[in-house]
Amino acid sequence: MKIIAGPCQHESLKQSLEIAKHCELVCKKYGIEYFFKASFDKANRTSSNGKRGLGLEQTMHDFDVLRSHMLDLNIVTDVHEAWQVEVVKDYVDVIQIPAFLCRQTDLIRAAVETGKIVNIKKGQFLAPWDVAGILSKTEGANEVWITERGTSFGYNTLVVDFTGLQHIMDSFDVPLVFDATHSVQKPGGMGSSSGGNRSYVPGLCRAASAIGVSNFFLEVHPDPDSSPSDGANMLYLDDFEEVVEQIVNFHYDRSK
Repeated sequence: MKIIAGPCQHESLKQSLEIAKHCELVCKKYGIEYFFKASFDKANRTSSNGKRGLGLEQTMHDFDVLRSHMLDLNIVTDVHEAWQVEVVKDYVDVIQIPAFLCRQTDLIRAAVETGKIVNIKKGQFLAPWDVAGILSKTEGANEVWITERGTSFGYNTLVVDFTGLQHIMDSFDVPLVFDATHSVQKPGGMGSSSGGNRSYVPGLCRAASAIGVSNFFLEVHPDPDSSPSDGANMLYLDDFEEVVEQIVNFHYDRSK
């Protein structure tokens, strides 16, 4: 079982260290492998005025400092252009391909060729069986994960198709990650404070765990409503353990 958790953006070294330490402690308590995730640049904001992050150079420096405090910390970050892959590969354990870029062949190939784990978020616009097309671009990869983060359902709405989650688990020989926090977004120009509903996250996690999902992606923050992005769908850091406990308690072991 794996959990990827962290803030949407890397806002400061102090905050990321606080989040990583708390999440790692919780995951160790429940025997779960922990991966810290934060973005150096939110290049796909709805508005050109949206805060994008601290940038590549500062964030990679801070990742180095994070690892000096937490020697065994696994780090995940996302990339938007192929040239960024060459920079981040020396600082992270997992390179993430954003959902909107999951069909970008050159970007996926650049990530695969680093030898790092590649986590590809399935686009909201793709059917579960379209994952075959994504995976066709990952030949030679050491390890690939597919992350489900909700499916577009009309305007400004996402839904979670649990039959789709099961289809991916049954049909493809790669780990499936369920991104519960992005799945409760209300995509569009509604802003960080009104663009989602975090109260749905625990129930979605229980349901996914009950059908056998073993890997989860959760954005967490000490004060989500002050976050520069994705605040409405992020969990309060203090609520992280309760959700993890529910994931563990509801889990169905598909290997039995």
